Amino acid sequence: MRLINTRGVTLIETIVFLVVVSIALAALVKVYSFAVVNSVDPVVRTRALELAQAQMDEILSRKFAENTPSGGVPACGSSGVPACAGIAPDGEFDDVGDFHGNPTISDPNHTISVSVTEAGASIGLPAAQARLIAVTVSVTASDSLTLSVYKTNF
Repeated sequence: MRLINTRGVTLIETIVFLVVVSIALAALVKVYSFAVVNSVDPVVRTRALELAQAQMDEILSRKFAENTPSGGVPACGSSGVPACAGIAPDGEFDDVGDFHGNPTISDPNHTISVSVTEAGASIGLPAAQARLIAVTVSVTASDSLTLSVYKTNF
């Protein structure tokens, strides 16, 4: 009687294969779970950017200072026109200084803050002739988005 040479996989080879596949599968699941957890992040940041841009648009639509004439011409502080008023929020939201510390847009999921400072010197103008407006939207306790723009007295 002739013995037939059979081929197959030993028990040790099977166990090694299962261990290697399990390690690879665990690594793959970890990568996918990280991707799923962070897939919402772009949506949240886009919403924060939309809120910041909406607040910035509202601020920029206002005049430079309280005593700036309608249309901004002639600019406050020019000949025959009173000097520009400082940054003093009066609650009327009719000039950019009124928004300092007082955002007008609210969202329950984000914290919005507005800072308006006299910053003409940083761009080569007299200090009172330009204002730096910064709108910060906090997405989480450690993550925030800030939009900054200069508005000048033209």
